[in-house]
Amino acid sequence: MNEDLIKQGQDHFGKLVEEQILRVEKMKSQQDWIDYTELKPIIIGIVGGDGIGPIITKHAENILKFLLDDEEKSGKVQFKEIKGLTIENRVKVMKAIPDDILEEIKKCHVILKGPTTTPKKGDPWPNIESANVSMRRELDLFANVRPVKVPKDNIDWVFFRENTEGAYILGSKGIALGDDITFDFKVITKPGAERIIRLAFDYAKNNGINRITCVTKSNILKTTDGTFLQIFYDMAKEYPQIKADDWFVDIITAKLLDPKRRQQFKVFVLPNLYGDIVTDEAAELQGGVGTAGSSNIGKRYAMFEAIHGSAPRMVEEGRAKYADPSSIIRAAAMLLRHINVAKSAERLEKALDICTQYEKKVVLTGHSDGVTGNEFVSYLIETIKSPDLDARWEKYSE
Repeated sequence: MNEDLIKQGQDHFGKLVEEQILRVEKMKSQQDWIDYTELKPIIIGIVGGDGIGPIITKHAENILKFLLDDEEKSGKVQFKEIKGLTIENRVKVMKAIPDDILEEIKKCHVILKGPTTTPKKGDPWPNIESANVSMRRELDLFANVRPVKVPKDNIDWVFFRENTEGAYILGSKGIALGDDITFDFKVITKPGAERIIRLAFDYAKNNGINRITCVTKSNILKTTDGTFLQIFYDMAKEYPQIKADDWFVDIITAKLLDPKRRQQFKVFVLPNLYGDIVTDEAAELQGGVGTAGSSNIGKRYAMFEAIHGSAPRMVEEGRAKYADPSSIIRAAAMLLRHINVAKSAERLEKALDICTQYEKKVVLTGHSDGVTGNEFVSYLIETIKSPDLDARWEKYSE
């Protein structure tokens, strides 16, 4: 038996345990939720990212500035552009987020963020950590909330994905012991599970929703997923008006494709990895990952983003101007709701539905046979301005 490899593994795992114990203690001592009504100004950071990111983020920024024109002029909101979160700059300092950029991000209250490149094996870039994973950890953005709506199929889902632990929190801290053995690690903590599950139950209660579904693989991962599921059912006792049930991740991916069953689901709560996979599948039913926005919520900060990647191939092929900005624009609508500008958020959401699901007067294809992002945004803004927006939306959504 190779005693050196055993000692190497023990030392590596011991350090991870120490880190996670400290993280748990930090969670237990967290401050209260930020109150946006007491802030003036609310600082909105704009972070372009990589690839198509700066282009589509600019489209969303223009729409936000159009909708928040009065708030910006009165000093209620302030926009702050933060440049440099690119793969080139990150590789230069070998950090997921360079220190100077992270410092600027922390000066904001909410962030609108474009896609960033995460290197994978075989890429020309070094294997640095995902900027998203790092930002969620640094800002403690523990809740990834992803809504999916397909009115014609009676689909109206909201997914609460745990965002700071599970398989991702230690995703860059696996270990290879010699040539034959590799380990990655998954961690579920009681405080981490409790806060995401509580948020999901409170959302259901506050919105009059009577069902919530927990997704795990607790029949196999009995310790981590088993803990998550047990906390879910313990907490469900506090919400007797809400039906609580659970599904394994493999079968729920099938049931979301079942026209008879999928209409029954409403709110989901999931550990990190499962939430990533299942919400991408759900977004495909809505029209693809390019149509779905995402919010990352913590008590002090919030970050809103597209759920797709940076599409470097589109940039290489000269097609970036044809990229669909719908996902990050939907994220912008979520940002508006988060800072309590609900009426503008509603108008934007209705206009998006009209433009992308109903009228489709212009169509984005990602190629020159479709319109550019600029042309789509012009169509969208004209729709937002329309005095009969509500009537048009109600006609189509009946």
